[in-house]
Amino acid sequence: MPYDKLKLENQLCFPLYACSKEIIKKYKPYLDPLGITYTQYIALMALWEEDNITVKELGKKLFLDSGTLTPLFKKMEAQKLVVRQRSSDDERNVYISLTEEGRKLRDRAVDIPNRLGSCIDLPMEEIVQLQKSLHKLLQQLV
Repeated sequence: MPYDKLKLENQLCFPLYACSKEIIKKYKPYLDPLGITYTQYIALMALWEEDNITVKELGKKLFLDSGTLTPLFKKMEAQKLVVRQRSSDDERNVYISLTEEGRKLRDRAVDIPNRLGSCIDLPMEEIVQLQKSLHKLLQQLV
C-alpha cells in the first residue's frame, strides 16, 4: 500500500513524541511541590552538573534556543533560583548561576528519578538499553 508509510504506527517520531509527553506528565506531581516546570527541572539539572555557564552552552546541552531559555531564566530569576549576569568581557554572553535556593532545591529533587522510575513497568536493563539507543539516535540527528 503506498500510504502505509504515512500511518502513525509506522513512524519513529510519533511514539517518541507521545512517550515524551506522557513521561513529562508523570513528572508533574513531583515538580509541582518544588514550584518548577519540567523545563526548569532539566535546566536545574544541567546547572547542578555545571554551574555558572552561558545561556548558549545551556541551550546546547538542553537542545533549547535562546527564545525559550530567556523567558525561562527570567522566571527562574524571579523565583530566586538563578541569577543572570552579562560577561564583562563580551556583553553578548549571559552567564547563568544557581542561587543558594537553587542549590538547595537539588536536595529536595534528589529522589525524583527513583520515584519516576517506579512509574515505568520495564526491567531496568530494558530502560538502560532504551536510553543508550535514544542517545545514539540523538547523536546521529545533531
